[in-house]
Amino acid sequence: MQVVDFSVDSQGEKFRFLQGQLRDRWQSIEGVNLGDYDILVIPSVSLDQRELQKVEGFLNYEERLLFSLIRLRNPRTRVIYVTSQPLPPIVIDYYLQLLPGIPFSHARDRLMLFSTYDSSAKPLTQKILERPRLMQRIRQALRPDKSFMICYNATQLEKDLSLQLEVPLLAADPDLLYWGSKSGSRQIFAESGVPYPDGSELVNNADDLAEAAAELWERQPHLLRMVVKLNEGFSGEGNAVLDLREIANMAPGTVSHRERVGAISDRFTSMSFQAKNETWENFSSRIPELGAIVEAFIEGEKKHSPSVQGRITPEGEVEILSTHDQILGGSDGQIYLGCYFPAQESYRLKLQELGLRVGKNLAEKGALERFGVDFIAVRQPDVSGKAQWDLQAIEINLRKGGTTHPFMTLKFLTTGRYDMATGVFYSQQGSAKYYMATDNLQKERYRGLLPNDLMDIIADHRLHFDTSTETGTVFHLMGCLSEFGKLGLTCIGNSPQQAKDIYHKVVKVLDEETKETAIDAYALSSHCLPMTWHE
Repeated sequence: MQVVDFSVDSQGEKFRFLQGQLRDRWQSIEGVNLGDYDILVIPSVSLDQRELQKVEGFLNYEERLLFSLIRLRNPRTRVIYVTSQPLPPIVIDYYLQLLPGIPFSHARDRLMLFSTYDSSAKPLTQKILERPRLMQRIRQALRPDKSFMICYNATQLEKDLSLQLEVPLLAADPDLLYWGSKSGSRQIFAESGVPYPDGSELVNNADDLAEAAAELWERQPHLLRMVVKLNEGFSGEGNAVLDLREIANMAPGTVSHRERVGAISDRFTSMSFQAKNETWENFSSRIPELGAIVEAFIEGEKKHSPSVQGRITPEGEVEILSTHDQILGGSDGQIYLGCYFPAQESYRLKLQELGLRVGKNLAEKGALERFGVDFIAVRQPDVSGKAQWDLQAIEINLRKGGTTHPFMTLKFLTTGRYDMATGVFYSQQGSAKYYMATDNLQKERYRGLLPNDLMDIIADHRLHFDTSTETGTVFHLMGCLSEFGKLGLTCIGNSPQQAKDIYHKVVKVLDEETKETAIDAYALSSHCLPMTWHE
């Protein structure tokens, strides 16, 4: 095979040419009724590997895109799915059996699975690029004029893979990744007129971070806490909270600016780090590599963490896909654990409006495909008889996220639609659908459960998703169970209460089935999700 050496400029031109093909094909590949196409799924979590190692079982997060297999309900669609290690056959069978009206064998024949047989911490895409023979087999499996590639997030690695396979990548050009960083998000919010907390510009060392924190405190003398964020993080694991109440004697108006900077610098070592076992020594070593910002911590008696998800089509259109109320955990509520769909009625339409502003700004910069915007919502004093919420944007994710796979699972299983007028999802039969989802149902007592054991439990207790009623549970992250006691699930109901009841039932059954195997030493932290829905 002849290898063509492309210059940087010509590589960029070739990548744009490939993505241009998506515009030509978009009407036929868009939506649930995908036609005669090959989808190359590269579920690589191509983020900073040291930050990812703070997440237990992160290698199994390659399973989060298995919802793509539901695309096989179209009898002409083919899916090529690549993972670091082979997926258990029983997990593949589980997803294929969700497909209504499609013979199992027919769907299985249109699914091709490849593996690098490499469980190292390197991103999956890098592993693929390092294996030319595997690359050749993937290339041979694809129909060049009928293929496109999807991924969890797009970096230079995914761009290189797209170029070498000559398959268009349905994701943002990695050259635009800055706009999905903490500092880039703040710039987008400012340009789009979206409210966001007071904070700093990007800094690259601890001294400048202390200076920025002191300046923020001086602008906001009534602050109680600040959030220090590495510019690239995952699920809030790169955050730390600085409690100013512990150095109240250094508040503005009491000491000099220099003394305040020194006091803040001294407090960095005892910040509340959101990742387990994180230390200032390690955290501070990442600041020169990744950069960091400091931001006002938004206080509030009644506080939620909603998000809005959208996409930018190859034709440049901005669409809102969903809203969620996120479930956050960790010592200061900074770590993503799961979500409710949809977000609370009193602010979900406002989320859509603000999400559209952000999406249009990103589209003008050339972004493509998924984006999500995370907010903090604080309930204001009720003066009109109607709940009022102050929404502050805190982060853009220019990639798929923790709310992507549950929503796409719902959409592909029901072939329904999201209604912008109400912010509610309706099945083809017109039934409103709700769900509760998590990647973090985790208990010590679940350790040692194999995927086969989980399937036995699902069958015995009828926990599976029922395609006739379009309610029930869809499980994922099954590869995390045995080693980490960790599982993902999306519980779909016809009401918020039904979705919550389904979740309760799954947890109760799993607890009962494992009560003889271990004593549950930690309930979440034990990652058992809070059950209050949209108060």
